Amino acid sequence: MRLTISHDRLAAPTQLPPASSAVVVLAALLLIFGVDRVTDAAPVQHLYYLPIIFAGLRFTMRGGVVAALAAILLYHIANPHLLTLRYGERDLVQIALFLAVGTITSKLTADADRLRRLAMTDDLTGLHNLRSFEARLATMVRASRETRAPLALLVLDVDRLKSLNDQYGHLTGAEAVRTVGRIIGQELPDGAVACRYGGDEFVIAHLQCTSFQAHRLADDLRNAVHATAPVLAGRPFPTGTLSISVGAACTLDFDATSRERSRDVDAGEALFRAADAALYRAKANGRNQVCVV
Repeated sequence: MRLTISHDRLAAPTQLPPASSAVVVLAALLLIFGVDRVTDAAPVQHLYYLPIIFAGLRFTMRGGVVAALAAILLYHIANPHLLTLRYGERDLVQIALFLAVGTITSKLTADADRLRRLAMTDDLTGLHNLRSFEARLATMVRASRETRAPLALLVLDVDRLKSLNDQYGHLTGAEAVRTVGRIIGQELPDGAVACRYGGDEFVIAHLQCTSFQAHRLADDLRNAVHATAPVLAGRPFPTGTLSISVGAACTLDFDATSRERSRDVDAGEALFRAADAALYRAKANGRNQVCVV
C-alpha cells in the first residue's frame, strides 16, 4: 500500500497556553464588571457572554461553568440590589442565560473534540488512522530535515493472519489485529506515532530515533506480541500464537544528496519504501523477525 504524505491535513489550531487563557477570561470578566458597575446597562451585561464562551471553548465544561458562575458573582456585586436576593425578571433571565451559554458552549466544544478524535482514530485499534498519521509524519519529516535529527519508520504486519482467519473465522482475525494494535499503543515510546494503514499492517514514526534504537523498539514490540497469550473472539490461545514481522529504516542511512530527498514528501515516501522493503525481507527470513536497513 502506498503511503502519501500531505502537508495540509488536520492542521492543529494555535491556542494560548491554559494559564494565559485563564488570565484572558479573568481580565475580560473584570473589565466588563467595571463597566457594568458604572452603567448598569443591559447591553453591557450581555458582554459577559464573551469570556464565558471563550472559557467554554478553551476549557470545555468545567471552564464554561466556572466562568458563568464568576459572571453571576460579578453581576451581583455590580448590582448591589441583587445581594439582597431581590431579583427582577430581567435579572433571573440574565443569570439563566449566563449558565446556559456556559454549559451549551462547553457541550458543543466537547462534542466537537470527540468528533475530531474519532476522525483521527482507527476504529479497530484506537491508534491514529492513516489521514492523521500522514499529517503527523509530514511534520516529523520537516523537523528531521531542518534539525538533522534522525527519523525512524517501522512497518510491521501480523504473521499468518490468513491462517487464523481461515481456521477460526474473520472475527478472530480482527481480534488478533486489535490485540497487536493495543500492544503497539502500550509499548510506544513518548514522541512516537503509530497507525494502522491496512488490514493487518501498521506503521510507526519516531523522531530522534537512530537505527539502533529503531531495532530495539522493533524487537521489543516483536517480543511483546509473541509473549502474549491472547483471547480472540472469546477463545483463549496459547502464548506464541501471534507474531509480527518488522521492517525499519532511518533517515540517517540515506544519502542527503539523493534525488528522493529533494522534497519532504519524497523523503518520507522513500523512508516508507525502504522500511516496507525491510519488512518483506523479515518475512522472507521466516517471519517473527526484525530487519533494519
